[in-house]
Amino acid sequence: MANSKDSIACSVLMILIVIDISIVGAIDIDGWDYGHATFYGDVKGHGTEGGACGYEDLWAQGYGLETTALSSALFNNGQTCGACFEIMCAHDSKWCWPRSVIKVTATNFCPSSTGPQAWCNPPLKHFDLSMPMFLKIAKAPQAGIVPIRFRKIWCSKRGGIKFELQGNPNFLLVLVYNVGGVGDVVNVKIKGSNTDWWQMSRNWGQKWNVGGGLVGQSLSFQVTTSDGRTVWSENVAPANWGFGQTYEGRNF
Repeated sequence: MANSKDSIACSVLMILIVIDISIVGAIDIDGWDYGHATFYGDVKGHGTEGGACGYEDLWAQGYGLETTALSSALFNNGQTCGACFEIMCAHDSKWCWPRSVIKVTATNFCPSSTGPQAWCNPPLKHFDLSMPMFLKIAKAPQAGIVPIRFRKIWCSKRGGIKFELQGNPNFLLVLVYNVGGVGDVVNVKIKGSNTDWWQMSRNWGQKWNVGGGLVGQSLSFQVTTSDGRTVWSENVAPANWGFGQTYEGRNF
């Protein structure tokens, strides 16, 4: 009788293991991963402006409160800036809003730290959300930190890619934002009306730089995102373009 019970228990255990493996496989196929989330700033989003991606006025640039800072494991030295994520609270019935899903754009970096709240240290996959977005998946700020499921998604943006021109005649710095598709830019090239295509370098976040020599020429841009897609925006800025101005190109 004992052997029979053991056999039944073993069979049930094997079934549960198979079910668990199939669930994990489905999650992997759908692109879901596991991590944790906290929040920063206040209920109106104060304290989340600007950040390590180079974005400045998140409202004017179309990001609003639907933003997050990323731990270094996800930030990838700024390359992930502009990527969009779908996030849901998971496996915490006390603090999670069930079936609540948010969509956010990566606009900042959550630095490593010391002590018991070192949530953003490698290799942790962590999202430091704006407080309004955190409260869409967690029941109260007192939750502090919640377990989540997340995945990268397609970024839905209005209008074209924006190119904000900064710097001086000897150094052109371009902030690239409002990028659709997968959102995270990995390469930018620039062309003056009198030049070939020039390779730009990532300065920090989504700010890209190149040397001078382009004043008085119309400007074209080539933008490539992490999925290998490239979009060309011809003659985006006219020959009389100015520093501090923003110009709009094509989007994904």
